[in-house]
Formats: sequence, C-alpha cells, structure tokens
Amino acid sequence: MTDAGSGTQDGRPAATGVARIAGWCLYDWANSAFPTVITTFVFAAYFTKGVAASETEGTYLWGNATAIAAVWIAVLSPVLGAIADRTGRRRPWLVGFTMICIVATAALWTVRPDPADVPRALALVVVATLAFEFAGVFYNAQLPAVAPPDRMGRISGIGWGVGYAGGLACLVTALFALVQADPPPFGLDPAAAEPVRATVLLVAVWFAVFALPAFLLVPDAEARSGESMRKAVAGGLRQLAATLRGLDARSPVARFLVARMLYADGLTTLFTFGGIYAAGTFGMDFSEIIVFGIALNLTAGAGAVAFGWIDDRVGPKRTIQAALAGLMLFGALALVAPDKSWFWVAGMAMGTFMGPVQAASRTLMARLAPADRRAETFGLFALSGKATNFAGPLVLGWATLAFDSQRAGMATILVFLAAGLLLLRTVREPAAADD
Repeated sequence: MTDAGSGTQDGRPAATGVARIAGWCLYDWANSAFPTVITTFVFAAYFTKGVAASETEGTYLWGNATAIAAVWIAVLSPVLGAIADRTGRRRPWLVGFTMICIVATAALWTVRPDPADVPRALALVVVATLAFEFAGVFYNAQLPAVAPPDRMGRISGIGWGVGYAGGLACLVTALFALVQADPPPFGLDPAAAEPVRATVLLVAVWFAVFALPAFLLVPDAEARSGESMRKAVAGGLRQLAATLRGLDARSPVARFLVARMLYADGLTTLFTFGGIYAAGTFGMDFSEIIVFGIALNLTAGAGAVAFGWIDDRVGPKRTIQAALAGLMLFGALALVAPDKSWFWVAGMAMGTFMGPVQAASRTLMARLAPADRRAETFGLFALSGKATNFAGPLVLGWATLAFDSQRAGMATILVFLAAGLLLLRTVREPAAADD
C-alpha cells in the first residue's frame, strides 16, 4: 500500500489514512441500501404480496431465485478474486460490478403488481444480487489496506455500523418521501404500486452517489502485474487450484470457511426472508415493515460499532461466538412470538448481534488471509457465504410450502446458526501481531 503523500500506483496523489478509511466506510453506507430495501424489507415484500400470485408461491419463487444467485456467487467469486490478485487491481472490478448492480436495481422499477412480471423481477434480482456480492469480494479485500492490524476489528465494525446507518437513512427516505407521502411525489400512482416501486430508483441513485468516495480515495493495494487478462485468468485459476489443494481439515482457514458457510447460510436466509416473515405472519404492511427495518438498523448499527472494540480486545472468534449465541436465543423467541409486540422485542434484540457476526467474520478472515492472496481469500470467503446458501432459502421455501407455515420455514435458520457455532469453536485464531 502506498503511503499518504507519495502517490498511488496509477500516479494520482494518495489519500490520507483517515480519508481512505472514510471512503472505504462510505461504501458500506452506499451498498447497504440494496440488501435493506431490495432483498429484505421493501421489494421482497412487494414481490411476495403484490407481484406473485400468492404469498406462499412468492416466498417459494423468491427462495429459488436467491438459491440460483448463491450458486453462481459461490462458483465465480474465488475465481474473480484470484484473477484480481494476479493483476494487482481490485478497484476496476469494484467499480464495474457496482455499476451493474445499480443498473439492474433501477430496472426493477418496471416490475408491475402483475404475476406476468414475475420472470422479469426474478431475473433482475438475480443479476443485481450477483453484481452486489462480486463487488463485495473486492471491497472486503481492501480492509487490510486501510486499517492497521491492531485496529481492523473496530474499522470493520465501524464500516458495518456506517452501513446499517446507510440502510436506515435510505429506509427513512423511502418511508416518508415515497411510501407514506400523501399525495405521492412526481405524480406516482398508488394503484400501480408506483410509490413502492420508486424505492428501487432511490436505491440506485443512493448507491451511485455514495460509492464515489471509495472509488476515488481507496487505491489498489498492489502494483499492476503487467499481465494480459488472458494470462491473468490462466494464472489466477492455477493459483486458486493450488490454494484449494493446500487446504485441509486441520487448516484454520478451511475450518473457518466451513463454519462461516453454515452460519452465513442462516444469516442470509434471515435477511432475505425477514421482511417476508413480518408481512405474512404478523400482517405488517409496507409502512410497518419499513419502520421495523429502521428500528432494526438502529440496534444493528450500534451493535456492530460496540462489538468492534470488543473484537480488538478479545478477538474476532470470541466476538462471533457470542453474537451467534445471541442470535439463536432471540431467533427462537421470534419464532414463538404470539403477537407483533413480542416479535418487535425479539427483532430488536437480534439486530444487536447481526452486525457483530458479519464485521468480526471479516476481521477474522483478514487476519487469516495471506497478504499476497487477499482478494482470492476473500473470494473463498464469499464462497463460504454462498456455497450452501442455496440450501437455506430452498429448505425454508419447501418447509413453508409443505407445512403452509412461514414459522416452520423460518425455524430452519436456527439449525444453520448452531452448526456454524459448533465448528467455529475448533478454529485457531491468530494473534493480531501475527498478521
């Protein structure tokens, strides 16, 4: 990484360390609008309640689309990371995939409340999700380039906290400027669900504007290799193959990746179906779902920042373990909640532990990753987050369909969280000084 004031590898003046951290964290603010509004609280609920023929069928179809995206993410993320490590360039990949996500998200505006638009909706969601996750590979790989080793936990935690704040701000804007606006702005027609559909345009603009500081202030960590793309692809594939051969059951990296594969499956399924569950089981309308999402982001952001300091003191492994235990406890309460009030209590408590699991996982992966293969390792990190993610949504969708109950489907999430927690206990955590 080039020091502040000496210039970047492409000849531009380098940003200061504080500016790099701020720019990197703002990308979390920018991209959090997508999972918060699109895949969790607003568009997912709109799809199941307003576009699909029925809520049960909508939940099933949404689960299948999520599974398809997860398979492609698992297959391609490590390959893309290995190629980026060979070329020494990560920012162009980050910019490119971010723009694809933005365009696909904006195109969701065309999805009307009509079952005929189901195929278009699912196709666009798959493309946008793929691009979002691929961009995250290169964004996460930048963490060691912006944070000192002894402060990675708090910087990662601050990033997640800023991200939750961004999701919160976008939800507030969507709620008051679009969904609840009376009369709706810009002549939007409520009969065609246009105020709700317009939230996807808000997300696209939000992502584009607030991602710019990361593009401009966070440089590529390594010099360009000078390899052609063809040679980089071939070399990246060979490097990835060698890395995979070097992993065995005793490797801390391998154990952590499998553990995360399991609990990330539960987390992703929870994020994907949280809004759907709130709408179907507790009868929340779009406005209530957004208010719930706002409150959830408040507790999640606070938890991510607070646990970031704990991460630096006790280590990311213990932080993840404590957060997973909290998620399981209050997740069980959400499943048996008799009414909306109890669901709110459980949801707010769960939010406190969501951010720490994600932020501390990123820190632990950064500590375990070899310096010359960080993008590749974070590609494997993305793989571990998606390799079995097709199973979670599919099992949830099938259980919901088989028992005609969203509670039965959501109960499958706890199994994945518990399995990941048990395996994580066997991972040897490196000390910060060993990075």
